[in-house]
Amino acid sequence: MTNTRGTAFAGWRIMRSDAGRFWATRERRFPQEAEDAGALRTVDGDDLQALCRAIAEQESLADTTAVTS
Repeated sequence: MTNTRGTAFAGWRIMRSDAGRFWATRERRFPQEAEDAGALRTVDGDDLQALCRAIAEQESLADTTAVTS
C-alpha cells in the first residue's frame, strides 16, 4: 500500500492498495456518539471520487450526531 497525505483529506490517512483500491483511516476517533450511530473510521473506494464520498458520508454522520446530542 502507498500512503498519501493532503489537505483535501485533512485528518484522514489515505492509502492505495497494490490492486489500485483506495482506503482511508481517520487519524482521530470520532466522538462515541458518532461511532454509536455508525460512523466508521476506515472506509474504502474504487477510486478517489468514491473514497471522497465515503469520507464525506462519515464526517456528515458525525456532524449530524454532534448537532443532535
